[in-house]
Amino acid sequence: MRELPVPDVPTGWRRAWFRLPIALYRAHLGWVLGRRFVLVEHRGRVTGAVRSVVIEVVGREDGALLVASGFGTRSDWYRNLRADPRARVTTGLRTWAVRAVPLTTDEGAATMDRYARRHPVAARGLCRYLGFAVDSRDEFALVGRHIPFLRLVPAGVPAGVPAPETAPPR
Repeated sequence: MRELPVPDVPTGWRRAWFRLPIALYRAHLGWVLGRRFVLVEHRGRVTGAVRSVVIEVVGREDGALLVASGFGTRSDWYRNLRADPRARVTTGLRTWAVRAVPLTTDEGAATMDRYARRHPVAARGLCRYLGFAVDSRDEFALVGRHIPFLRLVPAGVPAGVPAPETAPPR
């Protein structure tokens, strides 16, 4: 694993490009992105205003969604969910309340390893975004220790308890 320069959080046209999928969800066309992406609506930590972001689901466990902050702890959505973990998630045409729970570094390593097995190209891209070049498959778990991951647990479900039937589909 080699360290690379860390890209800046997108601004200008790059930010607009990253935010395009939000328009799909607002037009009720989020289903075209499939189950790998979700719209997360959360509160801004400073303004309290409702904010939206579309992020990739890197894993699913016990009815919860696992997501990673591709820009590390600098991402506003990540910082907002750490300040107020309550949010709403939409995938396709379905919306439900969740709470964000941070993963430990060990859980992050295991999650990144599983994700890299299923999506090796996307995993390499995520590593690059965080400033790491991965030279072998074994290094994904090492990088996973540096990535901030969140578990989006359906609201009302204690952490570690399998979600009820109303949880998001797996």
